Amino acid sequence: MSIPHPTTTGESVNTLDADHSDAEYRAWLKEAVRRVQADAQRSADTHLLSFPLPEHWGIDLYLKDESTHPTGSLKHRLARSLFLYGLCNGWIRPGRPVIEASSGSTAVSEAYFAGLIGVPFIAVMPRTTSAEKCRLIEFHGGRCHFVDDPRTMYEASAALAAATGGHYMDQFTYAERATDWRGNNNIAESIFRQLELERFPEPTWIVATAGTGGTSATIARYVHYMQYDTRVCVADPENSCFFEGWTTGDPDVTCDRGSRIEGIGRPRMEPSFVPGAIDRMMKVPDAASVAAVRALEAAIGRKAGGSTGTGLWSALKIVAEMVAEGRRGSVVTLLCDSGDRYLDKYYSDAWLAEQGLDIGRYEAAIESLLRTGMWPAP
Repeated sequence: MSIPHPTTTGESVNTLDADHSDAEYRAWLKEAVRRVQADAQRSADTHLLSFPLPEHWGIDLYLKDESTHPTGSLKHRLARSLFLYGLCNGWIRPGRPVIEASSGSTAVSEAYFAGLIGVPFIAVMPRTTSAEKCRLIEFHGGRCHFVDDPRTMYEASAALAAATGGHYMDQFTYAERATDWRGNNNIAESIFRQLELERFPEPTWIVATAGTGGTSATIARYVHYMQYDTRVCVADPENSCFFEGWTTGDPDVTCDRGSRIEGIGRPRMEPSFVPGAIDRMMKVPDAASVAAVRALEAAIGRKAGGSTGTGLWSALKIVAEMVAEGRRGSVVTLLCDSGDRYLDKYYSDAWLAEQGLDIGRYEAAIESLLRTGMWPAP
């Protein structure tokens, strides 16, 4: 196809001009962005809870309680950022569905924001996703589309978007770029602000878990940008490839099954996971994650999801190292969502037996650590 060129004839000048302005769409867009930003204005900051440790250790352990967001999880921050990113890029359009590949919590939060701006929402999820998460997605007006193999969520989401004329949000690609890690009330900025009056305001370690990898990227980038000495550790569950990909430097590593710890762990190295930004990774047995969330309930009276347990187990291991080395300081991890979503899983002995998970020795390890300050030998 030939491309026409502007021509000049005498004093006449022709200019190619294509104007796609749409006043009705721009009015809708302006209102949609206002509604999403208004949600942030209405939301207070989340709490920083203290996990009790012996005073003489000189170590403080905190959990950033993201379960208090309007949709009950850490993913509320991500969903808000993704919606603003999609709206301002012109990807989300009135009347067209937003589609997301999600194991649950992101989908719950995105269903909320889709309802807020009045567009349909479809969550593409593993069939094993907890019933409570499915109920919450539907409560917020979303629809659940199940796949038997979690590895097919990406292709199924893209196919749905193509078939419906909708937008595939693709959290696993856009999580790290949709969030402004320099500030803008991101989770890292919030943690450091809340620690300002504590005895150790600059934590020795922050422990995160990875689903998209967006949270660990945000925290690590912010730490580097602000020139803090804080180190960032990412805790990875079983049936996830992040640890292997990070330790080997292989971006093509995969895992042949889905994670039992909902919300974290992936079968491939996701684009939003930024390996070079973080300092350390741990591979945490699923039984240890479950033991840790039960220990959390015993310590502070709060139920949390399995991803919280994965991070807490790693944080406790770091605390034990600091005790052994005689180091004082603080450690922060995340309370990602409420355990009420997982009563039929991580708080069910029948589910543990069905999965072949024996949490006894991990419970004993945590009890021993909190009593003696020593991490059990492997």
